Amino acid sequence: MALPPPFQPLVAVVDFHHARGPEIEHWIGAGEGVDPTADNDWGLIPYMALPDGAHQSEEEFSYFSLIRKGEEPTSVFGISCMHQMPASELKWKSKDITRSAVQKAVVAITDRPQSFAALREKLSVVTRAWFAQKDFRELEILQHFQDNLARERASGEDEQDQSFGLGLRQLIHKFKWQALVLFKCMLLQPKMLFFGSHCERVCQIQFSLISLIPGLVRNLRDCADPHMDKYAETVQKPDSVRTSDRASLLAYMGLPLQLFGKGSVFGPYTPLQQLDTLTDQDTKSYIVGSTNSLLIQQKDRYCECLIDLDDNSVSISSPFLKAATALSVADRRWIDFLTQAVSDTWDEADPARPKTHGYVGSEEFIRLQFDEYLLALLSSTKYRQYLDTQKPGDPRSLLADVDGDPSTEFYPPFFDAWRKTENYKLWNRMTDSHLFDIIEPRHPCAGGLTIDDVQRRLASQVAELHLDERFTQTREVVNKRLADGRNNVTSAFNKVWADIEVMREAQRLRSEEARAAAAANPPPAADASATAPPAANLHNAQASVAAAGQRASAYFSSWGSWASEKRKTGWRSSTVPEVKSTPPTVSDIANKEIKEEITRPEAEAWVNNAASKTTLSGPDVKAETRSTEIKSTQAEDSELKDTNHANEAT
Repeated sequence: MALPPPFQPLVAVVDFHHARGPEIEHWIGAGEGVDPTADNDWGLIPYMALPDGAHQSEEEFSYFSLIRKGEEPTSVFGISCMHQMPASELKWKSKDITRSAVQKAVVAITDRPQSFAALREKLSVVTRAWFAQKDFRELEILQHFQDNLARERASGEDEQDQSFGLGLRQLIHKFKWQALVLFKCMLLQPKMLFFGSHCERVCQIQFSLISLIPGLVRNLRDCADPHMDKYAETVQKPDSVRTSDRASLLAYMGLPLQLFGKGSVFGPYTPLQQLDTLTDQDTKSYIVGSTNSLLIQQKDRYCECLIDLDDNSVSISSPFLKAATALSVADRRWIDFLTQAVSDTWDEADPARPKTHGYVGSEEFIRLQFDEYLLALLSSTKYRQYLDTQKPGDPRSLLADVDGDPSTEFYPPFFDAWRKTENYKLWNRMTDSHLFDIIEPRHPCAGGLTIDDVQRRLASQVAELHLDERFTQTREVVNKRLADGRNNVTSAFNKVWADIEVMREAQRLRSEEARAAAAANPPPAADASATAPPAANLHNAQASVAAAGQRASAYFSSWGSWASEKRKTGWRSSTVPEVKSTPPTVSDIANKEIKEEITRPEAEAWVNNAASKTTLSGPDVKAETRSTEIKSTQAEDSELKDTNHANEAT
C-alpha cells in the first residue's frame, strides 16, 4: 500500500463574531477549493483556538490535537495565538465589528508536535505583526508564514526534538516530590485532568510531563482518537543495539512507552464541546486540559487524578491509584535530590534557565535524570521476571552486583498496577528478556532509610511551609507599625513642645508688658509705720507681767477671804439664811469681786485636799481630772454667788 502524502502545514484565522460566536474566517495553504474543516470534521477548531477565559489576556496560546481523516487516519496538532485590540484603533472595520474590542486567533496546524517550542515563538511574532497592520484584510504576512512552515517540513528541519521551553523546571519547582507521583501515575494510564485559568500553562505542563518519556512526543499519531492504534500494529521488536547510539539504545529498551494507543486520548486543551469523547465507553484513559471550572465541579465524573495549576495541587480520587503511586524511600530520595538541584538554581526573573547558567538544574539535566530513572525501572522489571523463573536460593542465577529484587526500590504496589496496563503489555512483548544485561537493574538512589534522608525530608517540609516568606511579611507589617507608631509619638511630642513654646512665649510677652506698665506708672511711696513691723514696747511688757502677778495675788487673797467667811458664818443664828459658799473663780479674782484675803497655807491645804479626792491612775487620769476641775469650778461659782448675796444682805 502506498504511503499517504505528507501533511502540509496549514494556517487559519479564527474570529470571534458577536452573534455567531467563534468561527474560521480564512484557510491559508489548503489549496484552491479545498475546505479542511469539512474534509476532516474540524468544526471544533474555533472553540479550541479561543479557549474559555482567553478574553482576560491580551495574548494567549492554546495547544490541541485533531484527527486527520483519510485512508489512514492520524493525529495532527494545532497551536493558536490569540490577540485582541480596541476596535477604535483599526484602520478599516467591517460591518460585523460592533463591539469595543476585536478578538482573533492565528492557528498553525502541523503533524510535528516536537517542534512546538520553536513554532510557538514564530507564531507569536507573526500574530503581533499582523495585528500591528490594523487592517485584517491584509493576509500577506500569514501567507509568508505558511510558506516558511511548508519549506521547513519539506527540508526536515522540524524533525529535531525542540523540547526547550516546555516548562520542566517549573514542573519540578511547583510540584516538587509530586512531580514523580504524576510521572508514575501517567504510566498507569488513568484519567488525568489538568485545570488552570492560564491556558498556555495548562498545555505546556502536559507536554512537559509526556516529554519525560523519551520519544513519546514524536509518536503521538494515535492520541486524538481512542479508536486508533496504528503504532501497536506497526512497531517492530529491535534485534540489535548500539550502546553508543542513544536512539538505538532507547529503542532496544522498548521506548517510547505508548501511553496513547487504543482507548486513550491526549488533548492538551479540550473544550466543553469535546466532552462526549471523554465520556465515550471506548475511552479508558486520557490526559486532557481545561480552563472551564465546570469540569472541576464534576471532577469525580471526569477524572481520577486532578492537577490544579492555580494552587499547584494534585488530587487522586481513586484509592487504588493513590496506593499505587506512593513513593518508596529510594523514590523520595531521588526526587528530593532533583528538587534541590532546581531550587538551588531557581531564578524568578528567568525560570526556564538556572541562575548559574550551568548544566545542573537545567531542563536537559532534568530530562536525563528521568531517562536514567525510567531505564533503571525497565531493567529492574526484566530482572524481576528473570528471578521468577529461577530456583529460589540459587546464587548462580543472581547478578554479582545486585542484592535481592531491585524492583522493590520502585515500590511493589506500583509494579503490580503497572503490569495490568496496555502500555506495559506492549512493552513487554516488544523487548528482550535480558535488558538488565544492558542497563544495570538498580534504583538510582537505592538503599535503606538513612539519617540524611530524614534531615533532607525535614528540610523539604520546612521549606514547603514558606516560613521565610511568612516571617518576611510579618517583619514588614511589624516594622511598618513601629514606624507608624514612632511617627505618631514624634508628632505628638512635637505638638506638645510647640504648645509649650507658645505658652512660654505668651508668658514672656505678659511679663514684658507688666514690666513696661510698671515702668510707665511707678507706685506711691509706702508709709514707714504701716509697712515696718511694730517695735517692741518694754513698758507694756513690764506692765503685763505686773498685772499677771497682781492677778495671782488676788487669786490667793480671794481664797483666804472665802475661808474667813466660812468661819464667820458657820456659827451664826439660824435666822440668817444659809448660804452655800463656793471657792472663788479666776474671773471673780480678776474682777476683784472678793475683797477678803486668805492665808497662803490655808489655800494650799484646801487645794491639796481637793486634789487628793481626784487622784486617778492610768489613761483615765486626765479625763477624770478635767471632769473634777469642771465640777469644782461650777461649785466654786455657785458658792461665790451665794457669798455675794449674803454680803449684800449684810
